[in-house]
Amino acid sequence: MKAMILAAGLGKRMRPLTDHCPKPLLPVAGKPLIVHHLERLAAVGIDEVVINISYRAEQIISALDDGHQFGVRIAWSHETQPLETGGGIRQALPLLGGAPFLLVNGDVWCEFDPLTLPALGGDLAHLVLVDNPTHHPDGDFHLDAAGRVHDEGEPRLTFAGLSLLDPALVADQSPGEFPLAPLLRAAMHAGRVGGTHHRGRWVDVGTPERLAELERELVGRQG
Repeated sequence: MKAMILAAGLGKRMRPLTDHCPKPLLPVAGKPLIVHHLERLAAVGIDEVVINISYRAEQIISALDDGHQFGVRIAWSHETQPLETGGGIRQALPLLGGAPFLLVNGDVWCEFDPLTLPALGGDLAHLVLVDNPTHHPDGDFHLDAAGRVHDEGEPRLTFAGLSLLDPALVADQSPGEFPLAPLLRAAMHAGRVGGTHHRGRWVDVGTPERLAELERELVGRQG
């Protein structure tokens, strides 16, 4: 299985930290945030990784090279204009191939083994969901007792930024800028999205404050 890491964002919520450093390279416990992802993927045997880049792309390429030092092989999908999540995946399809792939938001930190995700079968997506954090109390989706994900319903859970996707979810879209969320919701309405409730550690590293909190936690573990 291949993985795609989303790393093309401007990191506006992380300013001023991202004024001169792209968000994926912000350090956490002595290494860039994206390196934590690469090492976790390599540890479970996922060694083919596609990374989309745009903002300060050359800094990211210079820091990671072809990924060999982290035990992976990186293929770069360079976006010359903003494509949003859906458009970014659509552009990267030639690199990803036709099989389901793991999609990882570059600005999360999660203790989750992606190899525990079930095969898609007839689904277009399988989402990892977590308990709602204090900064997102209303959640995103409802996970029913049968493991199906719905746009509506209670209780709500938050999308963790980790998912298993079938390339067919975006393959029919025209190239260019478009979001992923409406396509996921359409697949939910068609009954083709499953989900897993992850109850372990997860952090949305979206602000300097949460980055500092994660830094303290991981450094504390090392100590």
